[in-house]
Amino acid sequence: MKQTGKKRPLLHYALFFFLVASLFSACSSKQSERLEIMTNSWIGFSPLFYAKEQGWLDPLNIKLSNVVSLGENVHIYQTAQKHAFTGTQYEFQRVLKSQPDLVPIIMFDRSNGGDMVMSNRSIAELQATTETIDVYLELDTVNHLVFKDFVKQNNLNSRQFNFINKDQVKIVSSIEEDHSDKPAIIVTYIPYNYELQKKGFNVITSTADNLNLLVVDALYTPKDVLLKHRAQFKGLKKAIDDAVKVLKTDPKKYYQTVKPYLENGSYEDFEASLNDILWLNEELSEPLINRLNEAQFPIRDLL
Repeated sequence: MKQTGKKRPLLHYALFFFLVASLFSACSSKQSERLEIMTNSWIGFSPLFYAKEQGWLDPLNIKLSNVVSLGENVHIYQTAQKHAFTGTQYEFQRVLKSQPDLVPIIMFDRSNGGDMVMSNRSIAELQATTETIDVYLELDTVNHLVFKDFVKQNNLNSRQFNFINKDQVKIVSSIEEDHSDKPAIIVTYIPYNYELQKKGFNVITSTADNLNLLVVDALYTPKDVLLKHRAQFKGLKKAIDDAVKVLKTDPKKYYQTVKPYLENGSYEDFEASLNDILWLNEELSEPLINRLNEAQFPIRDLL
């Protein structure tokens, strides 16, 4: 009986440590579930590419996939049931219709000239023409909002437009193949404007001048995914902040790392592109918060 009494505490300790180990194992398994994020080739999302190349996403068990167009990015997020996606507030509002619990969780940047309207005609020539104007853009993306704002600001509502829906890479290649003397408008964003400039198109307006449109970029996810993967998203936010710090201290190193993901042909073009966005990964200003509230863009869940 004495021997049996001595062994019981050991058994109790063994059971206790087994239960604790099982609990930690379960928590670890939950935290390590893969988090899949969709994004597209935009300089404002390049901190994600830098973090991926540095291996910072691997310990977080985050898989990042990227495509060219904003529209394709949203389509894959929805059809392949990814956990989160990047985009402007336009794409957010579009997906929100089918996912009412969708929320922005990480801010990236604000377009300050990065979204633009280009043309082979001046605004005065577009206003005077009686020809049908070809309009190249990605429909069902923020491109459409930029175009509508441009038309309104320049009294072009009475003009006839022929809409050509293509992603930015296809726009660049199609202009090269079938560009003619017809008046044409291209709604685009950096870095695709550099190739289009070589083909005779000039920026006639952008988010840096007379467009009233606010364009911000963020990462979006459903609320339940945020709650389940909050630790991973917080780790991702830190990785993004660290990437932006590298960009500001060593832009050449940063450029060499993210170059394969972007369409910039040179470091000079990359540097110029940085002037067309304002980073929003730190605390938001009061005026911007007011504009976001006016645009019904919720910020309460931002990390």
